[in-house]
Amino acid sequence: MKERNIFVEVESRNEVPKAELADAVDGTSWKNRIAIRRWLATLIAGVVLTILVGGATRLFDAGLAITEWKPISGALPPLSAADWNSEFEKYKQIPEFMLQNSQMTLAEFKGIYWLEWVHRQLGRVLGVIWLTGFLWFAVGRKLRPGWTSRLLVLGVLGGTQALLGWWMVQSGLIGTAVDVASYKLAVHLLMAFFISGLILWYILLLGHEPRDLFQARRNREPKLGLLSWILLSALTVQIALGALVSGIDAGAAFPTWPLMNGQLVPSDAFALTPLAVNFLENPSLVQFNHRIAAYLILAGVAVLWWKGRQSPYQTTRKASNLLAVATVAQAVLGVVTAVHGANPPTAILHQLGSIILFLLAVWFMFAGRYPVGRSVRSAR
Repeated sequence: MKERNIFVEVESRNEVPKAELADAVDGTSWKNRIAIRRWLATLIAGVVLTILVGGATRLFDAGLAITEWKPISGALPPLSAADWNSEFEKYKQIPEFMLQNSQMTLAEFKGIYWLEWVHRQLGRVLGVIWLTGFLWFAVGRKLRPGWTSRLLVLGVLGGTQALLGWWMVQSGLIGTAVDVASYKLAVHLLMAFFISGLILWYILLLGHEPRDLFQARRNREPKLGLLSWILLSALTVQIALGALVSGIDAGAAFPTWPLMNGQLVPSDAFALTPLAVNFLENPSLVQFNHRIAAYLILAGVAVLWWKGRQSPYQTTRKASNLLAVATVAQAVLGVVTAVHGANPPTAILHQLGSIILFLLAVWFMFAGRYPVGRSVRSAR
């Protein structure tokens, strides 16, 4: 009688993807895994840096300094006085200069130009790093089944992010706009967070032998998985709200806490018409929603931490502890940022905190889905 493969049995119960099944059955060590993780770690570090520089461009109103999208030739900055004058003249044609910065000098323009140029240049560098690594691993046949498409997705998302960036910038070059559209800024930021979370997921997957991950799927904790999905969804909403706050300069409108200029709910929270516009463009309501979301996330993480500490797996408990600490730290940073009127140093630190919190939430989800390692209960 032919022996039944235990991995096939597990697949039928848990509906494991075919690529993952192939990895698990093939027990040989993936020698290129460490190199791929290092490449991905470089990418995620670059994405984080790009997010922070992007936040700085918004804080210093530098996002519209470059009025054209030239993915290749734009890699070179102005190299002569004539080049700088040409770029400055282009900037003078947009609403931000005419309505807000008409007194700006060339020297001042250079300051915001360089900040935006660095932001775009980081995107180009990330594209080169991704393409070089992808070709090296894919053409050299150094990838296991299923990983070529996974890593190709990162490149597609990176290209999409570049298009979203220009889509966002265009919204600030027309009409009477002196800033980019806040909702487009939110979409652009959310894509950056999604890319960073996906890269981290890949890094975590490559941190273990496929066979171990396959076995670990049977021990996943569904309740923690649900809680982690809820948390990531809430953080996604909060990140979008944070982008809206930044996009309409709502962070400086209420430098008080816990009340908002002496009020629990600002009296002009629904002053704009139509009603729906208030949720995107009214500084009072956007800031209020951002604060309320933070309180809800704090409460949710407290529940998640309580559940996580009961897990028999050490990695899950560690992830829940770090997540709780990061959430409290981010809440404190949020208060400090608010009372200081969203000044650049604290605002950028607050954005860094949001990235760390989001990535820890991704790690917690991974730990619940793949509880690799020996259970404390099984050791007893």
